Amino acid sequence: MTMKRFRFLTSGESHGKCLNAIIEGVPAGIRIKTDIINEDLARRQVGYGRGGRMQIEKDTVEIKSGIRFGKTTGAPICLEIKNNDYINWQDAMSVESYEYPTEDMLRKIEEKSFTKVRPGHADYAGSVKYNLSDLRDVLERSSARKTAIEVAVGSIAKQILKAFGIMGFSHVIQIGRVKLDFYPKTYTLIKEKAEKSDVRCSDDLTADRMRNAIDEAAQAGDTLGGKFEVIFGNLPVGLGSYVHWDMTLDGRLAQAVMSIPGVKAVEIGAGVEAASLPGSRMHDEIFVKNKEIYRKTNNAGGIEGGMTNGETLIVKGTMKPIPTMRKSLATVDLKDMQPASAHFERSDVCAVPACSVVAEARVAIILADELLAKLGGDNYVEMKAHYES
Repeated sequence: MTMKRFRFLTSGESHGKCLNAIIEGVPAGIRIKTDIINEDLARRQVGYGRGGRMQIEKDTVEIKSGIRFGKTTGAPICLEIKNNDYINWQDAMSVESYEYPTEDMLRKIEEKSFTKVRPGHADYAGSVKYNLSDLRDVLERSSARKTAIEVAVGSIAKQILKAFGIMGFSHVIQIGRVKLDFYPKTYTLIKEKAEKSDVRCSDDLTADRMRNAIDEAAQAGDTLGGKFEVIFGNLPVGLGSYVHWDMTLDGRLAQAVMSIPGVKAVEIGAGVEAASLPGSRMHDEIFVKNKEIYRKTNNAGGIEGGMTNGETLIVKGTMKPIPTMRKSLATVDLKDMQPASAHFERSDVCAVPACSVVAEARVAIILADELLAKLGGDNYVEMKAHYES
């Protein structure tokens, strides 16, 4: 199995007290700013088409250990994000058993429980796998709410990468049938325009069409998916490996992005377009000037043979429409195995912009892990010396 330097575990439920993460393997001496983590959390929460939950939660992180005076100490880092909505769920989500529940308590629990399976969610398979009769127990952990703490972890990873001049961003290239056809000339411009857009799109006219599509879906009680792109530059050659299948960088990135709730496809570089390109146009020719290697194209998306090749890393992800919608789908009530309409829980119409921020965090986590594994060292000074050599 792949040896990981940057490891983390998360815990928490959608309507529980909080979300937590413990990060292990971060060397000492890396400067970490809480404000930057909170900025990334805010980026995940905004976006045209988001639902009512984002009006309740104003995510901020509390760093509980592993950082002193703004720098990592080499100890495990503990992060926590409190769920503001827990105050409305504390009875239904209590960790204690009720030996003598009151009628009022039973009513509150019943109000939050459900047995009507939602197509497209983890409800059915989760209920069978874990032998759960109340689908609330499946929803709470399978919910995309847990991606909030992952974005916080990813922000730590991005700050590690930035210490070595490696930076990246994400932007949306499709929502529903509306596709981005015009790209600004530079990655800097794409990032600047995407960050100012509530659909994270770098072209104003396309962004307007995306918002219109989201409005139409909302009026119809429907939802929309889309496509996003994550881009990281200034990566050293040789992150990843070709020696084992589970060490290839593109394989690790694909798993990291594909496991985001709602993502159904991941591409590197040209991605699915590679199927229609002849080899003479697909593969990026190599040139040299003043003994420096360079390319004129980047269809490989910065990865060849499972390793970074010095070009910009380009990862694309496709998110399905959110399966929780006002337009009810046919399903089954597991309580009596009778036909029913799917349970509806407060939801977004479109979360592709938010998903792109989560994917940016996931990609950063893998890149930070690969960088730490390649450089070695237990502190920033040691790592910097290895990097420069």
